[in-house]
Amino acid sequence: MDKSWMHSDRRSKAYEFGVEAFLNFAVENLLTTTHIRCPCVKCVNLKLFGVGIIRDHVYFNGIDQSYKNWTFHGEPWEATTNTSRNVEEDDSHSRYSFVSEEIDMDDNDFGDFGSDPYEFANVIGDGDQPVYPSCRKYTKLSALVKLYNLKAKHGMSDVCFTELLILQGDLLPEGNTIPTSMYEAKKTLCALGLSYEKMHACPNDCILYRKEYEDSTNCPTCGISRWKEGKDSILKEGVPAKVVWYFPPIPRFKRMFQSHETAKSLTWHPARKSIEGQMSHPADSPSWKLLDDKWPKFGNEQRNLRLALSSDGFNPHSSLSSRYSCWPVILVTYNLPPWLCMKRKFMMLTLLISGPKQPGNDIDVYLEPLIDDLKSLWVGIRGVYDAHNGEYFTLRAALMWTINDFPAYGNLSGCVVKGYKACPICGDDTPSHRLKNGHKICYIGHRKWLPINHPYRRQRAAFNGKPEYGIPPEPLTGEEVLHMVENGDRVCWKKKSIFFDLEY
Repeated sequence: MDKSWMHSDRRSKAYEFGVEAFLNFAVENLLTTTHIRCPCVKCVNLKLFGVGIIRDHVYFNGIDQSYKNWTFHGEPWEATTNTSRNVEEDDSHSRYSFVSEEIDMDDNDFGDFGSDPYEFANVIGDGDQPVYPSCRKYTKLSALVKLYNLKAKHGMSDVCFTELLILQGDLLPEGNTIPTSMYEAKKTLCALGLSYEKMHACPNDCILYRKEYEDSTNCPTCGISRWKEGKDSILKEGVPAKVVWYFPPIPRFKRMFQSHETAKSLTWHPARKSIEGQMSHPADSPSWKLLDDKWPKFGNEQRNLRLALSSDGFNPHSSLSSRYSCWPVILVTYNLPPWLCMKRKFMMLTLLISGPKQPGNDIDVYLEPLIDDLKSLWVGIRGVYDAHNGEYFTLRAALMWTINDFPAYGNLSGCVVKGYKACPICGDDTPSHRLKNGHKICYIGHRKWLPINHPYRRQRAAFNGKPEYGIPPEPLTGEEVLHMVENGDRVCWKKKSIFFDLEY
């Protein structure tokens, strides 16, 4: 169908005939005249109207010229070849060099803008559209990103930002494309971001209000209300007492493979040169090799991901006297080369657990949605597009280990990290001693790990007055730990960790 009329003068006959042809095309394909998406520059296919209202909008507001493939009105989505896709990626990357510098985006952020194929084309249009007709320095998108950065940097409220946008629109020449409200600005920028889920949680860290508890108003464990209590002791219905933000990792992994360069980097590890006796990459570690040997089907697919999980608490407030503790949970992808895997752009924030107190041993409650996604990733996510090889495949992933300090290690693993039995290696045989005057517990068996002929082993006065002839104990295997926690051995283990829910 001829779409050249979209660029014609709205007063011309060509535009008039084109609008009628478009409306007839939409009615024939959608089989309705009352619920059709409006493609004008203000509605941008977000609102449903009848044919008459759409006709008026297209004449008064103009049609969105970046809407080149009429997927919302019955036209099939055009699949592109791998070559044309790479050309399109390079073109879009050059258009967005300013945006990527402003918000630290990676190549994979240009790969897929959500499940809606039109969303990417819409952002492309915003990237090409100047702020006003004669402007050459800023496009609508780059100007909006710059303004939004100022909002975040100086802590502007939404109301203040809306008034700033209105003022900017008045100062710029007529016909400028600056949004007139925070809502419109968000609608444009949402395509650059990732989806997230905002979940309500029990203030006592008992449950997340999801699945069977989604409609509950009180915690089934402790009975406390789901809603926040005001200063007048009246519950504010609809205002959650505690919130956790969950950022699903699966869409992000799909995006990574939809970038040609990133997909190539994710399969870098099997092609590298490995030096015997040296560990230059986690692929050289015993854990990686054990995973490949125990599940050869998983190990044979080099695109399958190996992950690490890291978590710790921090105080987001500038006041050091505040004891507020906020816990992020981050995933690291070890398939990438060493110079990339620890870059900020590749470290995925998956959970943000709000305070004011740390979750402690109840962190498993907040990890439930992430564990569910890790289970799905172990089974396999079908239909993931690999831009480097130009094919679809089934993506799988496995969590190899966690990265944390010793107290957080206790919260995640369930191991006791204080008291007389605080050593996760020695367990019941931890050589501990309570100081008579300091009233603190010290651990004095560390010389066991020295070579058998080391002079420190024979020194007495510098340590506990005794020589050390013991040998270091063997660390427990995962099967041994699972057997201990399932049979009620809670001397050295406080709980059964949620990571045991993973098959591997």
